[in-house]
Amino acid sequence: MFVDINGQKLHVVSFGAGPRTVLAVGGWIGSWELWEQPFELLSRDWRCVSYDHRGSGESPAHPDSITPETLVADLFGVMDLLEIDTCLLAGESLGALTVLEAVRRAPERFEGLILVDGAPGVSRETVGRLVDGTKVDFPATVAAFVDACVPGSDSEHLRRWGRNLLSRAEPAAAARLLEGFLDHPSSLDEIDIPALVIHSSDDEIVSIEVGRWMASQLRQATLVELAGAGHVPTVTRPREVVDAIRARFAG
Repeated sequence: MFVDINGQKLHVVSFGAGPRTVLAVGGWIGSWELWEQPFELLSRDWRCVSYDHRGSGESPAHPDSITPETLVADLFGVMDLLEIDTCLLAGESLGALTVLEAVRRAPERFEGLILVDGAPGVSRETVGRLVDGTKVDFPATVAAFVDACVPGSDSEHLRRWGRNLLSRAEPAAAARLLEGFLDHPSSLDEIDIPALVIHSSDDEIVSIEVGRWMASQLRQATLVELAGAGHVPTVTRPREVVDAIRARFAG
C-alpha cells in the first residue's frame, strides 16, 4: 500500500498476523524486498512489516528531503500508522543506522534489535568512494556493488535481480543516503535492549570485524557469524537469518 507519512508517499507492506511484530528496514537503496524471503518464513507466526524508505524502491524522494532525521521519523510514522506500539526492529546494511537511531530515541518501543551486516564502523573512505562512484557512473557503481554483495558462479539470477532493484533509485537520492551516513554517530554502548548481530564472514562491503565490533559494543548482544556468506544474507541465506532470529527472540 502507499501511504502519506511526514509529507512523503511511502510504499509499505505488512504480512502475517502473529501476536508479535517484526519491522525491518532495507539498506542503502534496497527496497523492502531485501526482507522478502525471511518474511515468507517469519510471517507464519509473526506480523512482518517493512517499507521502501525514502529514495528506494517505490518511495522516490527529493534528495534534500533525505536526512537521518527524516528516515527515523518515517520509521516511527509507519509504526504509528499501523498501530504498532512495540516491535522487534531489524535493519540490514545501511538500514542499521536508521534502526539504531530509532532505538536511541525511544528504546521503550522496541523489544529487541536485529542488525544484519550492519554498516556502523565502516570507514569514511569506503563510503566516500561509493558516493563518488554513484555521482560519476551510477549504473557501473550499482553493478560493482551488487557483484561484491553476491559472489558466486551460481548466483547470476540474484545479481540480475539486485541490479534491477537498486537501479529503481535516482542517483542523487542514492548519493544522499550515503552522505547521511558520514554524520552518523558510531557509539553503540548506550543501547541497552536485547540485540542480535548477524554478520557474514565473507562480506566484501562491511567487514566481519565491524560485526564483531558492534556485538562487543552493544550491552545485550548475541553475535551470529554466517560462514561463507556475502553482504546480503537476507537474500542468499534467509533460512539461517530466520533461524538466528527465532533462537534469539523465541520467548
